[in-house]
Amino acid sequence: MLAYSIRRLITALPTLFFGVSLTFFIIRLAPGDPTDRFLTPSMSPKIKAAITEKFGLNEPLPVQYMTWAKNVVLNFDFGKSFANGREASQVILDALPYTLLLSSLSLLFGVLLGLISGVYSALKAGTRTDRAITSFLLFFYSVPSFWLGLILLGIFSIELGWLPGSQISSIFHERLSFFGKIGDYASHLVLPVLTLGLTTAPVYGRFVRSSMVEVLNSDFIVSARARGLSERKVVFNYGLRNALLPLISILGTSFPALFSGAVIVEVIYSLPGMGRVMVDAALGRDYPVIMAASVVAFIAVIIGNLLADIGYAVADPRVRIGDSS
Repeated sequence: MLAYSIRRLITALPTLFFGVSLTFFIIRLAPGDPTDRFLTPSMSPKIKAAITEKFGLNEPLPVQYMTWAKNVVLNFDFGKSFANGREASQVILDALPYTLLLSSLSLLFGVLLGLISGVYSALKAGTRTDRAITSFLLFFYSVPSFWLGLILLGIFSIELGWLPGSQISSIFHERLSFFGKIGDYASHLVLPVLTLGLTTAPVYGRFVRSSMVEVLNSDFIVSARARGLSERKVVFNYGLRNALLPLISILGTSFPALFSGAVIVEVIYSLPGMGRVMVDAALGRDYPVIMAASVVAFIAVIIGNLLADIGYAVADPRVRIGDSS
């Protein structure tokens, strides 16, 4: 397993290199100049040239790329943010925990909701209950996350006032007790987690339902029932474990969608995660921060796919990762 993981990480390096390189050239070839925010009509061309040189934008594009790549590979240095002068890597590291927390909680909620709805829908296949659950899942699958976020924000925060609608904590957060701080964080995360979880749960629910229906009609399930086993044991001990295999395989591959959804949700609820950082960096043409965020995103996708392969092998002993036979 360890040898396979190492091989997968090594073979993923060309993908990481190509994706990051493509991002580097795209953002620099896009219209606009990151120095415009520092200029005024009264500034002389010499001042503009000095600012451009300070940011290293006066060099030809291939030279800029080689300089950036050398600094990243040798020193893990993405450069300093054009906006505030901070190290771009530190800007991302400060925001990353919030995005990981939101993504993890949303993934847990989405998987649980999809698992419960998918299994129950499969057990009631062909009935009105099955059609109702399917309609519920299809509705949230088709709803854009930003639209759902705005609706939940308007209802539960603005109209009813039950939940906070922005930021990760209250202004009096530091005066709260330890458990009070946890409750404060939790209340601020309810709406973002609901928004992201409800839009991702249908994917898992539909996969679980189709897989569960197929498994429940398999010969080994018929044999288990013929042996006199209880329906509960047949469903959960025999059917569910086999039905979970497709779910495990899509967890890693669905991570990019979850990550991009977190970016949108963080902007809606003004959370201090990577979503807000990436949007601000894109609008301000902050190249170092954009590149640092892109590298983190590519690495997260690669790790997600690797974990999906490992999880599939753990869940199904018949699979032997890396076995050429």
